[in-house]
Amino acid sequence: MKKVFVVLVGLLLLAAPAFAADVDGKWAGTVSTPMGDLPVQYEFKADGTSLTGTTLGFDGGSVPIKNGKVDGDKISFTVTFDFGGMTVDLSYTGVVSASEIKMTGDFMGMPFEFTVKKA
Repeated sequence: MKKVFVVLVGLLLLAAPAFAADVDGKWAGTVSTPMGDLPVQYEFKADGTSLTGTTLGFDGGSVPIKNGKVDGDKISFTVTFDFGGMTVDLSYTGVVSASEIKMTGDFMGMPFEFTVKKA
């Protein structure tokens, strides 16, 4: 009986990555601001619990995400934007489903929410 339990636990641990949400690919949406809607785009690649990728910068170029993590259907990462020599870090968390990610960003202690959809 003990061996069966050990085998079952081992199989569940091996299968755990299969339960993680599929975040890989391109995602797009908009963030509502007092100055109007801003387009956002991300391209993510998960490797186990590590998340890498890029986002759209304000100049239209790609900005790498940093400190990316995947935990089941939850993701988190940081992006550093350059505003004319002044750098600003934005932190993000998200909950991934098959067709969208409900995101929460943090800009200098001010949270904002938005949704991106699989592109």
